[in-house]
Amino acid sequence: MLLPARAEVARQLRRYRAWERMMLASPADRAVRATFENSGYTLCVLMGKRCAREAADAAERFLRTTLTTYLQEQDDRPRRTGAARRKPPTGVRSRVAR
Repeated sequence: MLLPARAEVARQLRRYRAWERMMLASPADRAVRATFENSGYTLCVLMGKRCAREAADAAERFLRTTLTTYLQEQDDRPRRTGAARRKPPTGVRSRVAR
């Protein structure tokens, strides 16, 4: 698993928090909102998360802990097994080659 450099994570997290404050101060400003969403996306990609809030939390945890502890926390997360995966809706037939 490749992990980002701590300096880059810290820089992107500071950028995300700064734009978050600016967006909350002026939510109607489309340029501020777009830049805030862009910074959130960058943080998501950097931390490998789907949601900007999850990415910010993961970045804070990553900066707060040692590398070994962070990797152990990632391994301890519950994973979705076959039973927990989504099942197709009822009434939908799979395509079978005839």
